[in-house]
Amino acid sequence: MLSLVIFLPLAVALGLSALPKLGDRAVVRTWIAASAADLALVIAMWAGHGNGGGVSYEENVRWIPSVGAGYHIGVDGLSLPLLALTSVLFLVCAIYSLRRTTQVRAFAALFLFLQTVSLGLFAALDLLLFFVFFDLSIVGMYFVIAGWGHGDRNRSALKFFLYTFLGSLALLLGFIGLYLGAEPHTFDMVELTRHPALAGSPGLAALVLLAIGLGLAIKTPAVPFHTWLPPAHTDAPAEGSAILAGILLKMGTYGFVRIAMPMLPDAWRRYAWVIIIIGLISVLYGALVAFAQEDLKRLIAYTSVNHMGYIVLALGAAGAAGDEAARRLAVTGAVTQMVSHGLITGALFLLSGVLYDRARTYDMGRFGGLARGAPVFSALIALGAFASLGLPGLSGFIAEFQIFTGVIGSGGTGLVVAGALAVPGILITAALFLRLLHRAVLGPPGELTSRVTDVHRSELAAVAPLLVLSAAIGVAPRFLLDAIEPISSAVVSLVAR
Repeated sequence: MLSLVIFLPLAVALGLSALPKLGDRAVVRTWIAASAADLALVIAMWAGHGNGGGVSYEENVRWIPSVGAGYHIGVDGLSLPLLALTSVLFLVCAIYSLRRTTQVRAFAALFLFLQTVSLGLFAALDLLLFFVFFDLSIVGMYFVIAGWGHGDRNRSALKFFLYTFLGSLALLLGFIGLYLGAEPHTFDMVELTRHPALAGSPGLAALVLLAIGLGLAIKTPAVPFHTWLPPAHTDAPAEGSAILAGILLKMGTYGFVRIAMPMLPDAWRRYAWVIIIIGLISVLYGALVAFAQEDLKRLIAYTSVNHMGYIVLALGAAGAAGDEAARRLAVTGAVTQMVSHGLITGALFLLSGVLYDRARTYDMGRFGGLARGAPVFSALIALGAFASLGLPGLSGFIAEFQIFTGVIGSGGTGLVVAGALAVPGILITAALFLRLLHRAVLGPPGELTSRVTDVHRSELAAVAPLLVLSAAIGVAPRFLLDAIEPISSAVVSLVAR
């Protein structure tokens, strides 16, 4: 069943390529149907897996036996929420694309390809298989930006590709290090988690963690490896930005939890404070630079640096010495933040696409009083802003509350100070979103306000479910936390070995 979930979108993409007479509207409807079917299968898998620990829907087939690599996939409480997030975001992007008229068939096929790649990565239990999906995601997003972006799209696409491909090469070196350090040699994640490689070689383990950490930090992205992100988001189409922020960035943080922490526990503990400091810098730098932006899309892009910084901070704290329950809470908050950020930032990028579709600019200074002519759009962007700044009742609050409680509660003066220093990131984020609402939504009309009409039905149908899900997690998070908490306990136990 899991292979069907992974490869159904790719099969539909190939089918669309084989049916050249299909009209644009029919292509998008086929894309929507395929994504909806995939989401239904993921929900059925979640129900079948339940809230217990362990791996379910596991498949393990020999692939390259000479190097101990296999087609090994499975799901647990870490991968299931991200599989569901992936299916939801690709479905709403398909709905959002109902009004698209440019090269629709190629656009749909490329997104279906990216959906397969993303699902495959979150289900992979083999390092080589993980790397294949990781690399293919770079290729797919490059063509999305270069083919359907705007502005200096070719340069932005090239910068994105070169940065993230460099990260993938570092990641491959780290995976080879894990393979060579394992006895017997293997790329199997389950075996490498059960019997960590390089346990008796701290120097080599540090080098392998550096290589893996560099590759994943570029993808996340953490400061100072974030510079590819703002231009890529600014020049990508709205759907591309939603997938880039909502799904592809999570590949980095997911890799930390799935690979770096359990497979290199000694090195993770030894360098936990380096990770904490990188996360703290990302939190503060992302918020401060976002506050200075006049371009709406760049503002949202830098808030992604800020929000991903919270995840890195929490995962670093989980490796530091301290209270075990608090460290489990930090990991739970980090995974919850992955889901929350995907929903909220995906919605904000789609809403920024609505603005660009009407006025061909993201310059906030040229808008004002949008609430009068576009009340539904204004309500949606206000709700997305409040969710992003962590207002209680929305998913951002649940994630950030757990992260701060876990980091500060882990014990030790250093972690208390790190948590306290990260708090201004929330205040700055609140200030920048309130500034956005004051300038663009409220106040006197701007020069381009008259061009902005309210959301169309397809746009509303794409954005509203993301914000409804954010509210559902904010009000009743138990369904998500019950799935995540067993894997959080397992990860903390593995790191503590």
